[in-house]
Amino acid sequence: MSGLEVTLEQLNDLLTDESGLFAWPSRLLHEVYPRIFVGNACAAMNLALLQRLGVTHILNAAEGNSFMHVDTNADFYVGTGVFYHGLPASDTDHFDLSVYFEEAADFIKKALEYKNGRGKVLVHCREGYSRSPTLVIAYLMLHQHMDVHAAVATVRQEREIGPNDGFLRQLCQLNNRLEEERRFRNK
Repeated sequence: MSGLEVTLEQLNDLLTDESGLFAWPSRLLHEVYPRIFVGNACAAMNLALLQRLGVTHILNAAEGNSFMHVDTNADFYVGTGVFYHGLPASDTDHFDLSVYFEEAADFIKKALEYKNGRGKVLVHCREGYSRSPTLVIAYLMLHQHMDVHAAVATVRQEREIGPNDGFLRQLCQLNNRLEEERRFRNK
């Protein structure tokens, strides 16, 4: 068994309960890290809820109009004061979500810096279960310098999530790259 497979198994262990089962999210959205919310399409379209929470930025990790996507765009939020960014990601094992890790992490970082550090961001996909938590985990790794285990555990502690194995492998690859960069800098 390679190190990647072991890590994948360990990550799946973090995501399941004592019985080895995945749980479905219990609410529309959860604050998984200070001022970072992960949620579903219903949360993203509930303008009253977003306003009540003070959300300033929306990252749609499922932009598009198929069954597995959420058909919102910048026009949906016109007049609300909410900044929007969309990524046309699909929730399949073979979809390369990693091409969006840096872009998404930078958007989240800018959102949190907004209004002298008082911005709030909702990262969502259709269910708030796979794509959006994966992007938040990548942000925690890239900008909060967490390793993949700590980042997954941080998000999972606040919300029931289940990134597909393809996304978990991509997070493991990001973890390996960041570890290699840290080792190189410390030489």
